[in-house]
Amino acid sequence: MPASSRLSAAPTSLAVWQEWWRSGRLSQHLLLLACVAGVVGLLASRALVALAPVTGVVAALANPGLRRQLPRWLRLRTVWAPAGLYALLLLSGLYTHEWPVWRHELFRQLPWLGVPLLFGLAVPLTERQRFGVGSLFVVGLALIGAATLGQYLRDPAAANEAIRLGHNLPSVTRIFHIHFGLMLALAAFFGFRMVRQPLAPRWLRVALGLSVVVCVAVLHILAYRTGLIAAYVVLSVEALLALLVRRRYWLGAALLLGLALGPWVAYRTLGSVYERVHATFYDLEQFELGHDINDFSLSRRLAAWQTASVIARRHPVLGVGPADAYAAMMHQYDWRDYGLRPENRVMIHNQYLHQLVSGGAVGLALWLLVLFGPLVQPALRRNPYVYRFLLLQAVAMLADSLLQLQISFNLFVFLYGFLIVAAERRAKQSPKPSPAQMV
Repeated sequence: MPASSRLSAAPTSLAVWQEWWRSGRLSQHLLLLACVAGVVGLLASRALVALAPVTGVVAALANPGLRRQLPRWLRLRTVWAPAGLYALLLLSGLYTHEWPVWRHELFRQLPWLGVPLLFGLAVPLTERQRFGVGSLFVVGLALIGAATLGQYLRDPAAANEAIRLGHNLPSVTRIFHIHFGLMLALAAFFGFRMVRQPLAPRWLRVALGLSVVVCVAVLHILAYRTGLIAAYVVLSVEALLALLVRRRYWLGAALLLGLALGPWVAYRTLGSVYERVHATFYDLEQFELGHDINDFSLSRRLAAWQTASVIARRHPVLGVGPADAYAAMMHQYDWRDYGLRPENRVMIHNQYLHQLVSGGAVGLALWLLVLFGPLVQPALRRNPYVYRFLLLQAVAMLADSLLQLQISFNLFVFLYGFLIVAAERRAKQSPKPSPAQMV
């Protein structure tokens, strides 16, 4: 290549990058890359989950209007409650006894600051880009669910026997069954809404519709208890909204009929659901009768809740500190062990109670502000993706401390930024978003 050609090519290439930066497309495409990496990471690759926030922060810094956007970001109310939780973690360093755990938590919980920042500062995604990310989440979960169902169907009798003993199949990508069930429920509700929007081409609507059917089927056939309970609670809320608020009586009546018939049909026709129901009642009975509960998950959770309530009463204001919650639980088990062997002394398995133990009344108040604070804003309260996401999470967190495991923490923080922070930002810029903008 002649020297003159090389010299002319360099400025041209530099000019392209400068144009991308000035137009905001560089920031926008980096944010899209971060979102895709986040979704793929949640479904299959934990390494991509760790890299996605880094890419997102670079996307925020690449915004050519960063200085102008900073004051607007600071006025977003949805970024302050997560920052408050992180500030409480910093404050707990003054009284923590578990320094190695505290330092690890400082790094692990950085997404409380980083994810709202990147969705508040980076150039926003277009409607089509947001729809594409949502479709990847829904269709991807349906494919993993179908593969997991295929694994179950290889030997359903053995799988049902495992369910009878309190064990559930994880996904084929090794997502723990509680988190996988919640993700399937989220995908079903999101996909049902998305399939009716004109933004999607016909083939994608078909794919989304089939994905919803697959997610619902997998939830029931594999008897993912937490996901099913959360889904039926949200359906109950939808039925009440249809009847009492929207005055759509036929829809409300149909939802109520589905709520009545769905569990009954599943119980009568699916061996997995039948075994799960009877195992649940038998599990609870062991705790009530004071029997050996070492092999029963719900009974161990009840023991953990009683243990945690003792700690919460002793440290009502700021709790024992997020880093010290595990040590405090194990110490209390030493006083009353409920007959549990050391390896079966489980953590709290309730996010609200966990916040009360680790952060006291202050920590619980901040967490409730994260979870329900967005619903105070009318634009967010009317957004079906926002309130369904929050309600599903709120119900699921009654049965597990979802923020304590990395995958469910990443799931919550990513969708919080993608759905809630981004929705508040759009609402402040455009007070009347179109239905497609709500994706």
